[in-house]
Parts: sequence; structure tokens; C-alpha cells
Amino acid sequence: MAFQRRDETDQLRAAVTNGGTAVLCQVLRGIGGVGKTQLAAHYARQAWTGDELDVLVWVSASSRSAIVSAFAQAAEELLALEPGDPERSARAFLRWLEPKPPGSERVCRWLVVLDDVADPAEVTGLWPAKNPHGRTVVTTRRRDAALPGHRIDLRVFTPDQAVAYLVDFLAEHGRHDDPDEIRALAHDLGCLPLALAQAAAYIVDADIPVGCSRCTHRQCRSYHRRLADCATRLASVLPEPGTLPDDQRTTVAAAWSLSVERADSLIPAGLARPALQLTAMLDPNGIPESVLTSGPARAYLAMHRAPAVADQTTMGEVTELDARGALRALHRLSLIDHESSRPHESVRVHQLIQRATRDALSPQDHGQAARAAGDALLADWPDRKFAFTPLVQSLRVNTQAVIHCAGDALFSGGKYHHLPMHAGDSMSDAGQFTAAVKHFQDLVNKTRASLGPDHPDTLDAREHLAKNMGQAGDARGAVEALGELLTDRLRILGQDHSATLGTRSLLARWQEKAGDAAGAAKALEALLMDCLRVHGPDHPRTLDARYWLASTRGATGDAAGAVKALVELLADQLRVRGPDHSDTLATRHTIADWRGRAGDATGAAEALTELLPDRIRALGPDHPWVLGDRSCLAMWRGEAGDAAGAVDALTKLLADRLRVQGPEDSDTLSARADLASPFRLS
Repeated sequence: MAFQRRDETDQLRAAVTNGGTAVLCQVLRGIGGVGKTQLAAHYARQAWTGDELDVLVWVSASSRSAIVSAFAQAAEELLALEPGDPERSARAFLRWLEPKPPGSERVCRWLVVLDDVADPAEVTGLWPAKNPHGRTVVTTRRRDAALPGHRIDLRVFTPDQAVAYLVDFLAEHGRHDDPDEIRALAHDLGCLPLALAQAAAYIVDADIPVGCSRCTHRQCRSYHRRLADCATRLASVLPEPGTLPDDQRTTVAAAWSLSVERADSLIPAGLARPALQLTAMLDPNGIPESVLTSGPARAYLAMHRAPAVADQTTMGEVTELDARGALRALHRLSLIDHESSRPHESVRVHQLIQRATRDALSPQDHGQAARAAGDALLADWPDRKFAFTPLVQSLRVNTQAVIHCAGDALFSGGKYHHLPMHAGDSMSDAGQFTAAVKHFQDLVNKTRASLGPDHPDTLDAREHLAKNMGQAGDARGAVEALGELLTDRLRILGQDHSATLGTRSLLARWQEKAGDAAGAAKALEALLMDCLRVHGPDHPRTLDARYWLASTRGATGDAAGAVKALVELLADQLRVRGPDHSDTLATRHTIADWRGRAGDATGAAEALTELLPDRIRALGPDHPWVLGDRSCLAMWRGEAGDAAGAVDALTKLLADRLRVQGPEDSDTLSARADLASPFRLS
């Protein structure tokens, strides 16, 4: 029904009819439900009706006994052998398939289809002979090298093919739906042919009057919403086994269970299923292998190893080699795609396999898998200076997948998992402030609902939200949010708590950004006195208050006073925190900037020139602070009289901002403006 022609259709036919040099054995490989059997049947049907065959034998090759029985039956029908000894009859049939001497008898053109080969070992000694007049087509989920012949990897439909399939299927039943709804549904089904067929059958079988287009539209939209609901089990939005379309024998929800069992039996035994459970919590489009072989991932595999499969000698600690072996086992059964050549997205898995895997977990097991996936992501997260690396970008995407799948599992036991906060900070480090605002707003909502409004983690999430609101350009919104937060901090924690002092510092800084430099300076003076009283002169909180007070003095018009205070602070930071600490480097940048604003453009450019290699060494070349250093250096070079050097530096900086931050980022837009009218201080 509604067969969709695809590239592999022509590839299969071309390979077996290529001018006398045809490949005699074709192997169609792919995940369960991708349409291997349908494609093989389409080819066989065309060959038979096109008078290209004299004998066609279709074998359900799920076991050796099934293959032997099918070959024996063929021998009995073709060779008139007496039934009774299937092995002898099967061998006779295989001999009959062998090429005959020229002129010995009439040429017989044959095709043998071995459908759904579950294990290559089951076919040992039963492969049809190579014969220029015969062809063998194999369908299998296995990707073992032991399978002979030309391999064709069958993928899911393209989006256009998936839409065409649904449109044709529904049209055959008098239903014509909104194309946008159909495309969205195809996307959520991952363009998997089996899922598309069963979803369409479910929609058609719903109790809706045929020809009522308005009702049909509502039905497709309603089905799409149910499918998108994480709380809906996949089996509840598919037909029951007895009502499947196109003579299908199993639902999507059950299509992969046998593959998982076989993968679990491969070495290292018992690890494939828990490995698949971890992948089910992560991004289907790319999971770093290092996440799935990390310490927390291996601990999860060891805890959930199937004892019925693994013998006593394999129990115990799971090594990185074992964890990788589990991924290879899943790959061999086409349950995942594993490509080590793409380390930051080396594992891909179809979203419906993920959905079916999660559905099979109890709520407790689901929570354990989600938390283990979160632990694995955190364990693989590098230092914050690597915010722009492909690995960290992949980790952020996978974090969103875990948060989506986990539900409340990351907020149990009175505290939340550190992963969401860490991922939000990583967005900030990468300059993705707008995305960070949305992330932290969601986090505030979840912590407030799960932990309560006065929980320390809820208050911390609110502070991170406010800070990113300011970074995204909403300084007044940040001041308002921080003022409300400070009220709650004072009520819950008191005036001398470190978190309360931190919120006061942040509030004063955004007051200055919002235009109230005098009010900010007054607030920071009071804060510094309290920090000295509570923490002493060398505490990070005290040094931080001194930094922001000095900077705010500059904003009130006292640039020379700001430089003097910052130079004194730098001496203490070098003594207490060291030359490579991020705060020490930030102070050096700010000293240079205020020197320029005090009239010493040459001194500012020289100081920034000395600072830049230290920042690159500490943070990497693409960090937002490094790009900011380069911007300031170019501007002060221009103010010092080196116009050509400034323009060259700004041109290179714009190219890097476009590459790293994109054309719509506020810093990129500022770089364009600076290049258009350089040497004007903001």
C-alpha cells in the first residue's frame, strides 16, 4: 500500500541487472521498520511479473531451522523429493542452485530472498551458490562483516518521501489533511516507514466520518499532539497487533525487542540494553562517545547488566573497552549508528527507538537512567574556557534532550541535578545570553514547582536568570529581578550570608549598567564594608566588591580614581589569586580600558597587547572575553593614531565574530558598527 520509490529501489535493481557483471548477492541492512522487507518484496514482485524469473523462493530467515524448512519445501516442490529429511532436502536444493555445465540442461533463472536474517551464523553452509543465472537478496538488521555480498544500507524516508507516503495512504481512504500537519507528524515519527504506516492506519481507523475534512484535520492534529506528549506511551498511539496494515506482524513499539535481546547476547554480554537506555535519554542526532564511556555511564552499565545473559566471569567493573563494545553490539544490530570518526556526535539513534526504550522502563528505572545520563554529561564537560568547542556544543544539545526526557527525575530528593545549571552557565560562557535566559526561566519554573520558592537552588536559578537578562540587553529587567531576589535572600538567609552579599554585588553592577552609576557606587561602598567585616580583606567576595566599586567610580566620571583603585586591587589579586586567575586577567583589562578613557590611549593599547596572549592561553581564542579584548585593543590603537592597524584588526575580529557568534549576535552587530565608524568610544 502506498509504496514509495526511493534511491535504494533503483540501486538494488541496477546492481542485479548490470550488463552481465551483476552482483549475485545483495544485502539490505537497516533498523527494524525501515522497509527492508517491503523493498525486497517490491523487487521480487517486479522481477516475477516482468518474466525475469523461473523460480522465486522467499524464506523467513529468522532461524536456521526456518531456512532449512523453506529450502526443503522448495526441493520437494521443484525436485519431487519425498518429505521426511529436511536437512537432506535442503542440501539437494542448494546443489540444484549451483551453476550447470554449458548445454547440460535448460537455464533456470532463480531468485532466493532470505528475509530478516537474525544471525549470520545461522546461515553458515546454507548460502545459495554463486550462479550467473541466480540472485540472492538478504534483508537483515545485522551489520556484521560476515554477511557476504553487496551491502545496501537502507535509511528512513526523506521528509518529502514521508509526506508523500502519508498523503497517498490517507487519500486512499478518502482523507485529505493539512500538509503542514502531515509534515510535522512525519518529522515526529522520524520518517520511519513502519511508523508512518501504523500511524496512518490508526488515524484512518479512528471513528471519524469519511469526507469530513474539518474533522480529519482535527484528528491528525490531535494524534500529533498525543504523539508529542512525553507521558503518552508509544503503544497507545499505534494500531493493535491484529489490525496492522499491509500484513505487518509487529507494532513499532515491539519491532526492536528481538534486536535488543540479540545485541545483549553479544560480547560484552548483558551491556547493550543498559547502553541503549542511556542513549534513549540523549540527543538522537549525535551523542559523544566519550559520554557513553565515561565513569558514570560505566557505573550505570555495571549496575544494570543483565545477569541472565552475562556469566559470572563477566560481572563486575565495566571498562571503557566494554562500554564501547556495547555500542558496537547495538550498531551491529542496527539499533544505533556508531561512527568513531565523528567523536562529538559519534552515536545516533532513531527517536522512536528511544521512545520505545523509555516506554519499557519503570518510573524508577527511567529516573535512574536520566540521572545517569546527566552524570555522564557532567563528567565529560571540559573546563569553561572551551565553551565554543564542538564537544561542548554537543554536550549542551544533549543536556536539553536529558532535561526534556527526565521530567522531574532531575529534581528529586530535595535537590536538583547540577547539569541544568552547568549547561546554562555554558551558554553564558559562549555568549548565548538569549538562549540562557530561556533556559534559566525554565529552570526557575521547575525548581520552584519541585523544590519550593524558598529553596536555595530556586534562589540560585533566579540569580542566574537575572544576570543573563542583563547580559542579553535588559539591564532594567535585571535590576528589577535582582531587587526582588535580594528581598527574599534577606528574609531567608539574612544580611551577612555569602549568597546575600553576592546578590547585592550583582544588583549594584546592573544598577550602573541601567544608568544609575551614583546609586551603584553608594551600594558598593556599603557592600565593601560588610564584606570586610564578614569575610576579611583577602576573601574573593571582598576583592570582587573592590573591583566593581572601582569600575563604577570610573562610570561616575572619575577615570583616574578608577585606575588607581584597580592597580591597588591588581597587586592584591596577584598575591591572593595568582596571575592566571580569570579575575586577575579581568582587572588587567579594565585597568587598560580606564587608562584609555583617562586620556592615555597608547598606554591602553600597550596594556591590552600584553594581556591578549595571556587571555588566549587561559581561555582560548574564541572566548567572548578574548574577542572583547581584541575589540578594545583595536579601538585604542585607532585612538592612539594607528588607523590602518585598527581597521585591519576590526576586519579580522568581525570575521571571527561571524564564525563564532553568528551574524545576528549583538557583539557581531557592534563589530560591524565599530568597523563602519572606528575609534569612537562607546
